[in-house]
Amino acid sequence: MDRPLPDRVRRRVVALTGDALGGLTVSELPVPLRQYARFTPQRRTKFAANAMATSLEKDAVFRERIAEQLRERFPDLTEALSSSTPPPAADPVDVAAVAYVLRPADWPKLVAAAGEEAQRAQAEQAGEEAQRELVRLRRELADARTAARTEAERGRSELESLRRELDATQRKLRSAQSDVKRGEAAARKLRADLDELRSATAAEKTAADSESRRLRTRLAETEAALEAGRRAAREGRSVEDMRVRLLLDTVLDAAQGLRRELALPPTESRPAETVDAVEPGRMTPRDIAARALSETDPELLDQLLSLPQAHLVVDGYNVTKTGYPTMPLDKQRLRLLGGLAGLAAQSGAEVTCVFDGAELAAPVLLAPPRGVRVLFSKPGQIADELIRQLVRAEPPGRPVVVVSSDREVADDSAAAGARPVASALLLRRLGRT
Repeated sequence: MDRPLPDRVRRRVVALTGDALGGLTVSELPVPLRQYARFTPQRRTKFAANAMATSLEKDAVFRERIAEQLRERFPDLTEALSSSTPPPAADPVDVAAVAYVLRPADWPKLVAAAGEEAQRAQAEQAGEEAQRELVRLRRELADARTAARTEAERGRSELESLRRELDATQRKLRSAQSDVKRGEAAARKLRADLDELRSATAAEKTAADSESRRLRTRLAETEAALEAGRRAAREGRSVEDMRVRLLLDTVLDAAQGLRRELALPPTESRPAETVDAVEPGRMTPRDIAARALSETDPELLDQLLSLPQAHLVVDGYNVTKTGYPTMPLDKQRLRLLGGLAGLAAQSGAEVTCVFDGAELAAPVLLAPPRGVRVLFSKPGQIADELIRQLVRAEPPGRPVVVVSSDREVADDSAAAGARPVASALLLRRLGRT
């Protein structure tokens, strides 16, 4: 094309691509789009618009896969575009978007013509809206003029009323000024009385200060005598404490000297270590994997959890959507967490259940059962990545069991030293309980 796609056509292309991504597997998507595979179509359009547009333009295989999805969704339109005869009644924006993806013969002309038609329709619609807005503004102007005349008449009547009130206020003001003069005379008399009262109060305060100084002097003398008595009592006790401490230091020095004299080494061994016996070996998740147990046998999970300090990490929604997909998500979580609480109590293992929280509008209010740690992934992060972080956080050699039927999660967990098992195995074990 000799010019960019019209904005409306580009948005429609991105929206159709976001809807079509749901029909493709992760392996069929270009690498930049795989992280958006689990998003809803609306979230793909919001966060991956540029990535989808770039992949459509540069990746012919990906564009052909999207075209197959559009042929199934719009069979009549795609068939008409293949023959370069778009239906007259079709939306020009849809025609331009589908032609851009299908790339039939003379597709740039089809896109350009459909884009011009869409712009012409948009301009006509804008003109009609402007006409309606002009009519509305004229009607509002007429109403405003009527309201202004009414307000002016009301203002004149209020002005006359205010003039009458002003005359009455002026009369009251003259009366109030007379009252103020009488009040000032009374205030002068009160100030004279207050000056006399202040003089009497100052004399009384001087006498009270003298008496207070005398009492403080007596209090200081009493406190000094009390401190002297306390010091004498402390000195009597300190002599006895000194004698006891000296005796204790003498005993400790004698014991240390005896230990040096006998050259006694510090005790490092224990009596139980002198008994000759065969110590048991240690079993790891890889040893249990080599035993003759089926991957679907619940006994395998029991043996894995019986290892010392075992840690069970569960991909929550992967298990619930495998076992009971028809239930609401909150019911799925409660059912799985109830079963995991019983399993944690029976095995004594550390249990962590991870749910995908990237698409939640608000945090989930949930009281985790005893013995089960519940985690939700942060915004912009999927539960699979949180599971990988949990596995990498464990020290090498600790038995870690990851429950997930997601092949990528299982492979990454095994590469990090954990033991992956299928979700069906956990469901069978919980069903047996």
